[in-house]
Amino acid sequence: MAEPVVSPPEVAFASPLEHSRRQLEALLEVSEAIAQQRDLPALFHDLATRLHSVIDFDFLSLVLHDPARNVMRLHVLESRLPNEKATGTESPVENNPSGWVWQTQQPFVVADVEEETRFPEFVNRIREHNVRSLAIIPLTTAQRRLGAMGFGRLEPQRITDTELQFMQRVAGLVAVAVDNALNFETSQAYQSQLARERDRLQALLEINNVLVTTRDLPEVFRGIVTTLTRVIHHDYTSLALLDPSSGLLKIHALDFPGHPGFFQQETTISRDGSPAGRAITTGQPLLARGAELDRYASEIIHTLRKDGLQNVCCVPLITQGRTFGSLNLASRRLDAFTPQDVELLQQVAAQVAIAVENALAFKEIDVLKNKLAEEKLYLEEEIRTEFNFEEIVGESPALKRALAQVELAAPAGTSVLLLGETGTGKELFARAIHNLSPRRDRTFVKINCAAIPSGLLESELFGHERGAFTGAISQKIGRFELADRGTLFLDEVGDLPLDLQPKLLRVLQEQEFERLGGNRTQRVDVRVVAATNQDLSKQVAERTFRSDLYYRLNVFPIQIPALRERVEDIPLLVRYFVQRFSRRLNKAVEYIPADAMEALSQYSWPGNVRELENLLERAVLLSPGKELRVPLSELKSATGSSIVGAEASSSSTSLTSSASLTSSIPTLEEAERQHILRALKQTQWRIAGPKGAAILLGMKRTTLQARMHKLGIRRPI
Repeated sequence: MAEPVVSPPEVAFASPLEHSRRQLEALLEVSEAIAQQRDLPALFHDLATRLHSVIDFDFLSLVLHDPARNVMRLHVLESRLPNEKATGTESPVENNPSGWVWQTQQPFVVADVEEETRFPEFVNRIREHNVRSLAIIPLTTAQRRLGAMGFGRLEPQRITDTELQFMQRVAGLVAVAVDNALNFETSQAYQSQLARERDRLQALLEINNVLVTTRDLPEVFRGIVTTLTRVIHHDYTSLALLDPSSGLLKIHALDFPGHPGFFQQETTISRDGSPAGRAITTGQPLLARGAELDRYASEIIHTLRKDGLQNVCCVPLITQGRTFGSLNLASRRLDAFTPQDVELLQQVAAQVAIAVENALAFKEIDVLKNKLAEEKLYLEEEIRTEFNFEEIVGESPALKRALAQVELAAPAGTSVLLLGETGTGKELFARAIHNLSPRRDRTFVKINCAAIPSGLLESELFGHERGAFTGAISQKIGRFELADRGTLFLDEVGDLPLDLQPKLLRVLQEQEFERLGGNRTQRVDVRVVAATNQDLSKQVAERTFRSDLYYRLNVFPIQIPALRERVEDIPLLVRYFVQRFSRRLNKAVEYIPADAMEALSQYSWPGNVRELENLLERAVLLSPGKELRVPLSELKSATGSSIVGAEASSSSTSLTSSASLTSSIPTLEEAERQHILRALKQTQWRIAGPKGAAILLGMKRTTLQARMHKLGIRRPI
């Protein structure tokens, strides 16, 4: 039995006036303590210490009503009683003095426990603890009823009315403090909930950003795991996808920190014997804890259980009413994955389902695209000739030898030097090298070194900074930067100024340069194809071209044959150009006279293919019908005489009279006049509009009117 508590001398023998003063001081101190404390246990301990100086008690208790469960819960206890109930003990509202006080808002006072008959169970329990007297006072604020505060003594000392009135005043202050503390706890809980909601919304936003920025499934999964780890505790994550052909589940992605290689990627498991399969079948999230996991026959579950995992959460992936997989998380904590966590995982799974379906669709598209590309290459290989280089027409041995060198040089990244006379098609060869190289998906940039003034050529090649020279009002990117990871074609490289050659050599060797007027080094990856019709070795000997640059360009020289060296290609070229110009000029030329073809084949063509192309464009324009009329008088033989005589006499089938070939050919001005008149007659002299002569002739209305005025063409009255 506990020893009786002796009242302090100052409490027992103080005068009534002094006692009242001390009570008022105690109330002030209690009020100050309430203003400084928000923690209920600390406040109650401080309160008991202060009250001992003015009132004698052996225990002080606080019992609050829990509206959610409608019970009275002991929150704090200041007591000298042995074996008293612990803090947090719950009691029903009925048949309990604290509940009665809370309901009636009346104090419950026991002057002598031995004589008390109310609440026998409660009285018997406190009698066992030798309590002789007690009082329970309601805790109430202006807004609500909170509970009750009790105090009592082990000595047979009755609680006086003065003491009861004083404790009621204290209870009023305590009620305000308790209400503030509960409101603070509620506020803290609300703020904590808001913080959790903020973190979850942030996680959803981050996952959404991951999903919209990548289509790579492993990268998507890594982004999901990184984000979920911050808001949901878990030790294992995986993505199981249903294989529609076999009905099995494949673990396409997994994350198990500390256990690299624990499972192989795309591990196949049974759908029926796993929690993931169960979630996919039901279309609902599945939570399995502890011994529940042992019911599944999955080897993965057994392995995870051996590693200490206690909780598994599987959320199905659903799009358009179709379930095709699940997002799976596991934890070593038995209390992991709250309902709020499951709700968040469902929102994440809704986003992941769309992203995974898109990723799988794009993967399938890539497979089909690659298959289509392979089929295209196969068909092209089937239909292509031995050498098929776009607009490079011909089958002569000389041309085939040059194209064979193009095929050999194209896949490499080495510099190529194209040698040949003017008009042989060096640019076409350069494009062929680019299109057959790994750089074909990048830019093909060309520049004619002879067509740009030497003062501007450096800026064109390497670019310039703003203010580098007079007129440089903005920064300019040069051709080398434009051709980065592509091909740069330097035409007429023999005309490159001598002072620019060292800078070009540096780019070829180091793949770096500075813009004109700049000091920052630019790095590029450019393949250079150069072309010239000059003898660079002779220029090197004459010191007009740097030898080191020549050797750098001359890594793989290709000699392009002149047209006179591949005479057998001339008929193919003639037919090709006639067809192309007929379509462009809206003409219907279909026949080429044999004598004209023979004359074209016998001509030496000092201008090579370019000269042939220009001549045939003019011939198509001059031809009035389906037969090509070639101005043969313009062709000069190697000795300088006109190609007439036998050729002219044999072409009588293409002339309207038996006169000489020269006299039968109209002037270019007359041919143009007749051509315009035919177009005007065909359109009934309508010049403009969709059915006008300007559209038919492929020129602007103003241009046609100017030509008509120059040629004296007027509409007949």
